[in-house]
Amino acid sequence: MLSRIRDVRRAKGLTLADVAERCSPPTTAQTVGRLETGTRTLSLDWLNRIARALDVDSSELVILPDQAALPVTALLGSDGAQAPTQEEQILVPSIGGDMIGLRVTSSIGEYRRGDEIWLEKLVPEQFGEALNLDILVPRPAGRFLFARLLGREDGKLHLLPLEAGARQQVVSDPVWIGKAVRLMRRL
Repeated sequence: MLSRIRDVRRAKGLTLADVAERCSPPTTAQTVGRLETGTRTLSLDWLNRIARALDVDSSELVILPDQAALPVTALLGSDGAQAPTQEEQILVPSIGGDMIGLRVTSSIGEYRRGDEIWLEKLVPEQFGEALNLDILVPRPAGRFLFARLLGREDGKLHLLPLEAGARQQVVSDPVWIGKAVRLMRRL
């Protein structure tokens, strides 16, 4: 199995030691390096541990044979655009698990008209994973609320709507929420 652990780690600006410390239970930088290079077998358990440490879905760490990719021609940093020192690719995102979509029809907060937001559907036991992130909350009669999850207390979600000057709202725990995981924007 070919992995993208190194690509994802570098894109997040993390060292091997950073990832090793973030693993649960912690491991060594040498082990992470061996998993990246393929000198150690990448089991499903290791794949999931590394994905959690990098805060990505495990499917984002695997290169599939039929997955489309874009060659990386340049890297943009504070010192401008530079040619990569080694071959890199951007893999086309795959739709995994229980994903849903949201299309922005008029600009609001940091989102622009035409943006598409990919959301991962979470059940109540997973709501903590969305803390301080934008979420979609189903409401009665086919309505929804899209807001930042500030906290969860006593079976209630504390939300901050995206509109400027909006007041915090409290919603009793819904059956599910959608956690924003990817923004697709045309330039």
